[in-house]
Amino acid sequence: MTDTSSTALLIVNLGTPEAPTPRAVRRYLAEFLHDHRVVQLTRWLWCPLLHFIILPLRGPKAAAKYASIWMPEGSPLAVYTRRLAGAVQDRLPGWRVQDAMRYGEPSIGSRLQAWRAEGVQKVVVLPLYPQYSTTTTESVRDVVTREARGLDVRFIEDYPVDPGWVAAVVGSIRSWRAEHGAGEHLLFSYHGLPQRLARNGDPYPQRCEASTRAIVQALGLRDGEWTLTYQSRFGKERWLEPATDTTLQAMAARGVRRVDVVCPGFAVDCLETLEEIAMQNAELFHEAGGEALRYIPCLNDAPAHADALAALARRGADQAA
Repeated sequence: MTDTSSTALLIVNLGTPEAPTPRAVRRYLAEFLHDHRVVQLTRWLWCPLLHFIILPLRGPKAAAKYASIWMPEGSPLAVYTRRLAGAVQDRLPGWRVQDAMRYGEPSIGSRLQAWRAEGVQKVVVLPLYPQYSTTTTESVRDVVTREARGLDVRFIEDYPVDPGWVAAVVGSIRSWRAEHGAGEHLLFSYHGLPQRLARNGDPYPQRCEASTRAIVQALGLRDGEWTLTYQSRFGKERWLEPATDTTLQAMAARGVRRVDVVCPGFAVDCLETLEEIAMQNAELFHEAGGEALRYIPCLNDAPAHADALAALARRGADQAA
């Protein structure tokens, strides 16, 4: 077993603007969209397009969306990630547990630098991406590799069918449906990815399918009672299909009135779940003839979620470097 006296756990999420303002959103998006893992266009072509067209246009629109979901304590993604880290800390006495963001603050580099100065020897890095992708997980690894000199790092690549995590998701769906009743259909919506990346070997779609199969099997759902889709398309190239929005429109058109939506690719609630799914897609579904799109919240800082991540961290600390 690992010696926990000098072990730390870094829970890493994507990131979020510091405020729901155009300036803060542009600053966040500039860092996010400069990552070559996210946008792989030639820099001389992409940078002028980003800074002179995309950011000026998207900044104010995105800021309004963030403002619609902002919590008194800040961005939901930051608030829930911080709470989750605290809940995991309670389950790992003797460890140091903190959260960090791939883009924005608190940065991965600043956390690792502080721990190095404090004498931490081993760091377990847990990206909050249950399903591995080169666009997310590998981007975190890029920074960790660059910033973790002198530290013994154990990197948890993903956990798409981890029994503890699957049980937490299943439990949350069952609890929500017990309280609100079950809709006619359960829709699994994951963040999308350009088809080009999947064709080039990114295993993300297979990871999403594996997670969905594990959850569906545990719930005892039959074929026809659930659907897997992908959301958050950006740009003009083809993304993974079927798309969440067009699938919901098709469901409404064929007479489905109540759809429950769960987003197992997101560890905590954020813009893509609270605004894109629970607001935008709910309105779209209603306009297409549906009665109600009911969003089932992410695991956030639920005890079962913290239990699952703490167990992952313990196993990660004991794995070979």
